[in-house]
Amino acid sequence: MDRQAAPAYMVMAVLLLLLLLPFISSDDCLVPGQLLTPNETLISDGGHFALGFFSPSNSTPAKLYLGIWYHDIPRLTVVWVANRETLAITNISSFAPTLRLTNTSNLILSGADGRVLWATNITTTAAASTPPVAMLLSTGNLVIRSPNGTTLWQSFDFPADTFLPGMKLRASYRARATAGSTRFVSWKGPGDPSPGSFSYGIDPETTPPQVFVWNASRPVWRSAPWTGYAVTANDFKLNAGAGAVVYMQFVSNDEEIYVTFSLSDGAPYTRYAITYSGRLELQCWNASSSSWDVAGRWPPSSCSFYGFCGPSAYCDVMDAGGDAPATCKCLDGYAPASDEEWSGGRFSRGCRRREALRCGDAGGGAARFTAMHGMKVPDKFMAVANRSGEECAAECGRSCSCAAYAYANLSTSSSDADTKGNPTRCLVWGEDMLDAEKIGMLDGTETLYIRLGAAADSGALHSFVPLIKS
Repeated sequence: MDRQAAPAYMVMAVLLLLLLLPFISSDDCLVPGQLLTPNETLISDGGHFALGFFSPSNSTPAKLYLGIWYHDIPRLTVVWVANRETLAITNISSFAPTLRLTNTSNLILSGADGRVLWATNITTTAAASTPPVAMLLSTGNLVIRSPNGTTLWQSFDFPADTFLPGMKLRASYRARATAGSTRFVSWKGPGDPSPGSFSYGIDPETTPPQVFVWNASRPVWRSAPWTGYAVTANDFKLNAGAGAVVYMQFVSNDEEIYVTFSLSDGAPYTRYAITYSGRLELQCWNASSSSWDVAGRWPPSSCSFYGFCGPSAYCDVMDAGGDAPATCKCLDGYAPASDEEWSGGRFSRGCRRREALRCGDAGGGAARFTAMHGMKVPDKFMAVANRSGEECAAECGRSCSCAAYAYANLSTSSSDADTKGNPTRCLVWGEDMLDAEKIGMLDGTETLYIRLGAAADSGALHSFVPLIKS
């Protein structure tokens, strides 16, 4: 007996379903022909992150932003915002903003009036037979992928105020300008995601690289210069005895240098964020209290603010303990420029040398230095490549204007970091060394060798280093 032919409407339904398959998205995807509206979200695989519209304040009419936030914690914590500079305002849901993906692989956020509020800028030759897809990954990264799986755009390249595991804090060697660097920018206020005054990133103008927190263009805090470490591990003790290890990885190649980080197994949600008050914080989620614990904060103390202690002085974080604050001290061989101001807690004038430098001695005396260990060395250095420790000291000793030096063997501090052909690094300073800090023997700290004056007391408790005659 012949099988009965399927009804024509069933055949048409199957054909229609096949035609529509490319436009049917999963919960974490957006495809051409689909709209994302304020009452909808994309949820990443595993349920960690959500993409959708949010209102940071209870305003009327609602002020909406397109953003990404942690999906499975009770406190709204936004990690990325698309339209930071152009908000969407809606009175009724029927005239709400929408997000769509075009066949030319661009995301477009439109207001209720059709005005484009935000869009990606991907240039493609032509629309492909198979459409692109926008996907929210389990890392919190929103990506646009071509039909062959190539990532055409990702939100991780356009961050807001949050540095997540897997993101890159980068600076380009080819584009020595802010355009070639990652900048994380604070919110303007607690309910205002528009760009604030504070930012952090790698300064593309300094070699070796340093991370800065800025207030507009003014530095607020500075990290130690990179000493070639490929990976560092910091163990942060959190609530109720829990802990997390943050693995920072430093990568340098011909085109860029970048920093990324990962977490130990079982670690809670952890992120770096630049706050609207100007602090860089390492925040870890506390499930017991449903709040964010601050495991690290930079600047960590008042005297850690950039240049707080003035020239030729340093902030001694190691001297702080209990309720005792970190204090400003003069570098070895220096004294306060004004005893009255220094004792009154006003440090902006810093310190000055006790004795003039030994320079051009008729007797040909050797330059002498005292070693200060565990230092974040000062800013405004000059880098000299391919010098041994003795050659670095001699480089400083030959110049009457050189007040200090620091030496690093990059080949021993890093097993696989690209040192760009320079296995050693010598830094030298003139007078008025600014923004030094004593933070202990950590990865990235160095020994700062301060050049001594002509009448330095050889009986003082310093480690003198005899060097080549200047």
